[in-house]
Amino acid sequence: MASENYGTGRRKSAIARVWLLPGDGIITINGRDFKEYLGRPVLEILVKSPLVLTSFDGRFNVKATAKGGGITGQAGAIRLGIARALVSYDENLRKELRGAGFLTRDSRVKERKKYGRKKARRGFQFVKR
Repeated sequence: MASENYGTGRRKSAIARVWLLPGDGIITINGRDFKEYLGRPVLEILVKSPLVLTSFDGRFNVKATAKGGGITGQAGAIRLGIARALVSYDENLRKELRGAGFLTRDSRVKERKKYGRKKARRGFQFVKR
C-alpha cells in the first residue's frame, strides 16, 4: 500500500483533489484548516463522514484542493474524494462506503436558463389584462 492515497471528487461545478497521508487527523483545504475554510459545522460533519464511518478518523491527514462552485458543493466533492482515496488505500472498505452512499457521484447540476424564461423553468410574471 502506498504512503499517499489520492481521490478525485466532483459535485455540481466543484472539483476536489484529495490526498490521504498517514498522520494524526489534520484536515486542510486549500492550505487552510477545514473548520476555518468551511465555516459551518454541518459541512465539517459532511467532510469527515467517510473517515468516521470507516473509523480512520484520527489516523490520516487529509490534504485537499477544491475549486469551482460554492462551499457546499466543494464539501460534497471533498467527501467523495476522501471516500475514493480510502478505497485506494484498502479495497475492503468499498462495500461499507458504497452502502452508506459515499462512493456515488451526485450528478445533479444546475439546469441551463432557457430563452423566454426568467430562469431555467420559471416564466416571467404574467397579468391577464
